[in-house]
Amino acid sequence: MQFHPSFHAQTHPDRPAVIMGSNGEVVTYAELDATSNRFAQLLRARGIQIGDTVALCFDNHPLFFALCWGAQRAGVVYVAISSRLTAPEITYIARDSGSQLLISNATFDAVLDEVALATPELPQLRLGANGGQDLMAALAAMPATPIADERAGVDMLYSSGTTGKPKGVRVPLPEDPAIGAGNSLLDLARGAFGFHQDSVYLSPAPLYHAAPLRWSLTVHRLGGTVVCMEKFDPELALQLIERHRVSESQWVPTHFVRLLKLDPSVRQRYDLSSLRCAVHAAAPCPVPVKHAMIDWWGPVLREYYAGTEGNGFTFISSEEWLQRPGSVGRALLGTIRVCDEAGDEVLRGTEGQVFFEGGNPFQYHNDPDKTRDSTNKHGWTSLGDVGMQDDEGYLFLTDRKSFMIISGGVNIYPQEIENLLVTHPKVADVAVIGAPDSDMGERVVAVVQPVDIDQAGDALADELREWLAPQLSRVKMPRQIDFRPDLPREPTGKLFKRLLRDEYKAAAANA
Repeated sequence: MQFHPSFHAQTHPDRPAVIMGSNGEVVTYAELDATSNRFAQLLRARGIQIGDTVALCFDNHPLFFALCWGAQRAGVVYVAISSRLTAPEITYIARDSGSQLLISNATFDAVLDEVALATPELPQLRLGANGGQDLMAALAAMPATPIADERAGVDMLYSSGTTGKPKGVRVPLPEDPAIGAGNSLLDLARGAFGFHQDSVYLSPAPLYHAAPLRWSLTVHRLGGTVVCMEKFDPELALQLIERHRVSESQWVPTHFVRLLKLDPSVRQRYDLSSLRCAVHAAAPCPVPVKHAMIDWWGPVLREYYAGTEGNGFTFISSEEWLQRPGSVGRALLGTIRVCDEAGDEVLRGTEGQVFFEGGNPFQYHNDPDKTRDSTNKHGWTSLGDVGMQDDEGYLFLTDRKSFMIISGGVNIYPQEIENLLVTHPKVADVAVIGAPDSDMGERVVAVVQPVDIDQAGDALADELREWLAPQLSRVKMPRQIDFRPDLPREPTGKLFKRLLRDEYKAAAANA
C-alpha cells in the first residue's frame, strides 16, 4: 500500500483531507496533492534540491499541510517555526537551520519585515503578500504535476541547546527514498492507537509542534481526515467532535483541564460517542485530571512518552493506567534503560535517568556537545528525564529534563530567558523556574536579585517585562517576577535551582 496523499488523491480525490474548525473550509485530497506538487515544482524552480532546507512559519492554516507535503515529496528538510516567536528568534532558527527560503503568513508582516532586514540573503514568500513575495502567485505559476526527481524528505524541529538557544533535531533523510514508504510513527498509529483510512482526527494544537504536525501527516498517509482547530477553544472542540464524528484526537493535559472546567451542562450537551481514541502526551498529566477524563469519556485515553528526537516511544492504555496511575507505559520503540550517573542500568524500582536503546538515530544540529551529552557510554540516548520502571517494565517519570518548564504542553527553556534578564542593568542575578499552575501545568517564574534591593517591586517587574517583550515570545514571558536580595549559589557559582523549585512546589501544595 502507498502511504501518501498522492495515492489517496487518485483513489478518493473528493474526500476531505483537511477541515478547518472555525469556518469549515475543506481541502480535498485532489487539492492537497495538486498544491503540494506546485510547491515541489516551486522549490526546484528556485534551485532547492534534495537535502536542502526550507523554513515554514505559519499559524494553523490549511495551506500549511500542502507545503509540508510538497517539501516531503521534494526530498527537502522542512523546518516548522512557531509563528509566536519574535523576529530575533525566527532569524536565529532560519540561519542556524541553513534555510534557503522562508515561507510564512503575512498576518504578522511586521515581524517578518524585521527578519528580512536581519537576513537580506534569505528570500521570503508570504501568504497574502503582494508583488514578488506573493506565495499564491508563485504557486499558481507552477505546474500541478509531480517533479521528475521525487524523493522522501523529512522535518527538522527545534529543541533547546546547551547555550539556551534552540537547537534543531536533525534526523537523516529516510533510507527508503519512496515518498509513500511507511515509518515508525505510522506503524504505531495503526497498531497501538488504531488509526485507519477512515479516521477523522481532531488536532487542537499549533501545527509547528512535533506531535500535531507528525500525527496529522500520519492521518494523511492513511487517507483519513484532519479536523484542524485554528485556536483551541474547549467547547468548540466538543462541537467539532460531534459535528464531524471525530474518531481520534490529540491533546495535552492543559486541554483536559480546560475541558473539565466547562460547566457540567455544557460538557453533557455534546455527543462524543464517536471518539475511540484520545491520544495525549507532551507533559505529565495530573492523576486526578486523567481519572476525571476517563470517567467522562470512557477508557479511550491513550498516553505516550516520546520526544521530538524520536529515540524511543512508550505507550499505555486507559485500562493499564487505571491499574498503574501515573505510568507512561512500556516501550513500543526502543528498549527502556534506567541508568545511574555512571551510565549503568539500575535495578527495577530504582530511580535514574531514562535512556532508550535501539531507537531512531538523531543529532542536534550544530551542537555536538548536546548530542554527545544525550548519549551514554553504551550508545543509549536520553531526553534527560528521570524515572523508574516497575517489575513489569512500566515507566514512571519522577522528574523532567533539567529545569525545563512545560506550560500548556509547550517546552520552555529557562536559560534563554535568564540570559536576557541578566543583561538588564538593574539585574544582578536571576533564576527562571517553573512553578505549579492549575491551568497551564507550570507557569514561568523569574526570581530576580536586583542590583539595588530597594528598587524591588511591581514597577521594576513591569519594566523588566516591557524590556523583554521585543526579544522574547509571549509564551516564554515570565508570568510572575519575584525579588530576593540573593540567590542560592554555591561558592563555585552553581545555582541551586532545585531548592527554588522545591520551595515554590511546597508553597503551591500548602496554598
